[in-house]
Amino acid sequence: MYSSSPADAPVVREPLHTPVAHLVRGGVVEGIHYGSVVVLGADGRVEFQLGDIEAAFYPRSALKPVQAVAMLRAGLPLDGELLSLAAASHSGEERHLAGTRRILELAGLTEDDLRNVPDMPYDPAVRDTWVREGRTPDRLAQNCSGKHAAMLWTAKLNGWSLTDYLDPAHPLQQAIQEIVEDLTGQHVARVTVDGCGAPLFSISLHGLARAVARIASAAPGTPEAKVADAVRSHAEMASGSGRDVAALMRAVPGLLAKDGFEGVQVAALPDGRAIAVKIADGANRARVPVAAAALARAGVAPESLTEFVGEPLLGGGEPVGSVRVVRALDPVPFTACA
Repeated sequence: MYSSSPADAPVVREPLHTPVAHLVRGGVVEGIHYGSVVVLGADGRVEFQLGDIEAAFYPRSALKPVQAVAMLRAGLPLDGELLSLAAASHSGEERHLAGTRRILELAGLTEDDLRNVPDMPYDPAVRDTWVREGRTPDRLAQNCSGKHAAMLWTAKLNGWSLTDYLDPAHPLQQAIQEIVEDLTGQHVARVTVDGCGAPLFSISLHGLARAVARIASAAPGTPEAKVADAVRSHAEMASGSGRDVAALMRAVPGLLAKDGFEGVQVAALPDGRAIAVKIADGANRARVPVAAAALARAGVAPESLTEFVGEPLLGGGEPVGSVRVVRALDPVPFTACA
């Protein structure tokens, strides 16, 4: 099902999202989250879809495993927890900062070479500690710093300029776009700037699912397999303590998962089954249960996903409702291809 050459770019249009989750309070639907969902079988075929899986959209940080593959293909010699950090949207914990410093040291570079936007740590508890200590926004603390350090090292290894490594016309970013198109199986529709300052490539939700499926099911020793192994083995380096994406990978053996801002979630199993989710309003409270329901649709045992079914809605401090996926996402028997 995977073509050797990219197809046309997805169409830029208003996505035709559909309801994917309800906020139910006291038995009444109080709110509705719209979005789109795709589930791929092990052979790459679409087994289930809701909403618009073909319109151009921005995958945000869910694209980071693909960017990491591109850097390995360009010669980046990372593995293990530092490679996981290169594909991370980290929480800004000390291990994340130390890991980013280590990548820079291995490259013979310093924090001053980073061009990502200074920020406070993503994790609320870590951020609160920073504020109490009087610390200010920092490039290392910004959740994409591991990726930026890896980008710098890749550029240096190839003899490419460092000061403009975020320019979409830079050889590094051109190489990344080439791999995005290779793994998604489609040309990029638009290029813009992500929150951290790096180029962001617009693809379809279907294409994003294809890409992560190819990474998760790649042959041992390939750049794709090295990224998948690193993120699965060091899930908290790719995210952080208490993050739902790390908990999801712990709950489902072999799962590769990555979240992204604005309600994006992608996940894939070693046999190539994959899901991708986009929540139209960007709400995390819908992203998690919808992704879990999609994984159940893909054949993951529902009992392993119980902690992700949706957070409660409170009234007077007591649960009076919950976020519930729409009935169309209820799991059905699924037969994985050999």
